[in-house]
Amino acid sequence: MNKSYAEQFYYLMKLGRVFELRAKEEYMKGNIGGFLHLAIGEEAVHVGAVLGFGKGDIFVHYREHVYALARGMEPKNVMAELFGKVTGVSKGKGGSMHLYDPKFNFYGGNAIVGAHLPHAVGTAYARKYLGDTTGVLAAFGDGATNSGNFFEAINLAATWKVPVLFLCENNYYAIGTRIDRASPFTDLYIKAKEYMPVKQVDGMDVFAVFEAVREAKEYIETEGKPYFIEALTYRYEPHSMSDTGDYRSPRELKIAKERDPIEHLKRVGIERGLLTEEYINFVDNKVEQIVEEAVRFALESPEPGEEELYNDVFCEVCTDVIS
Repeated sequence: MNKSYAEQFYYLMKLGRVFELRAKEEYMKGNIGGFLHLAIGEEAVHVGAVLGFGKGDIFVHYREHVYALARGMEPKNVMAELFGKVTGVSKGKGGSMHLYDPKFNFYGGNAIVGAHLPHAVGTAYARKYLGDTTGVLAAFGDGATNSGNFFEAINLAATWKVPVLFLCENNYYAIGTRIDRASPFTDLYIKAKEYMPVKQVDGMDVFAVFEAVREAKEYIETEGKPYFIEALTYRYEPHSMSDTGDYRSPRELKIAKERDPIEHLKRVGIERGLLTEEYINFVDNKVEQIVEEAVRFALESPEPGEEELYNDVFCEVCTDVIS
């Protein structure tokens, strides 16, 4: 691990944390409508996975703000999407759960739990069919592993031998249901171990996530076969802004926050000589400014016109599609 990566980790994780805290504030002001699912506490998984995976297609769930920022989307355009403005990454028509930008090979924000997993497998199959060894990343929560889509996806991926990395973010809660009330076991890699190589990793340690994903990426692209990673993590916020979260005890939250991924990165980074207090202070000030500018941009941007209702409904550039 080098200094450059450690600095990228800190910048993106801090940006994601500040961005989401501000999004929470703007939601409570009424500037953000619809749904808002925050990933505060899970930044190490999102940033470590994106940087560790590198080139390739990425399919993620609807708790995807930090993924999108780590992938390279402009904070102001992501914030504008949350505000429902036409300058948003999905022209204000997707909101928090539908961030999408093909130029980054980012097909994120599927609002149906586990529904994007077959899409990822299909994309990996298409790449293989075309002779492209580039892998595909599919990130999902622990709740998705109880769905039919999950089992169908890992079955087909293993049967067809396609280069897809399944990344399970096990934060122990599917909406408000704790994992041990919905699954016979809490180590979720067990569900995939007969289909493909598996690994469990500390999802609160960005270094561990990065290395695990990078190794898995090399495997899926070299062997042309799927791989499964379970990252043990924790989200501090309730399932969404409409959830009270009172099914978790203050003690449980306190214990989780003692392992905060950003604080862990700061401590380890300084100990290893990869981060400095000066750099940390610089980034802290910089991301506050970036997020403030993003909110201002979103507030000042126009809403989509009525004509947008009919745009992007059908593919206008697909010449080989039979109508």
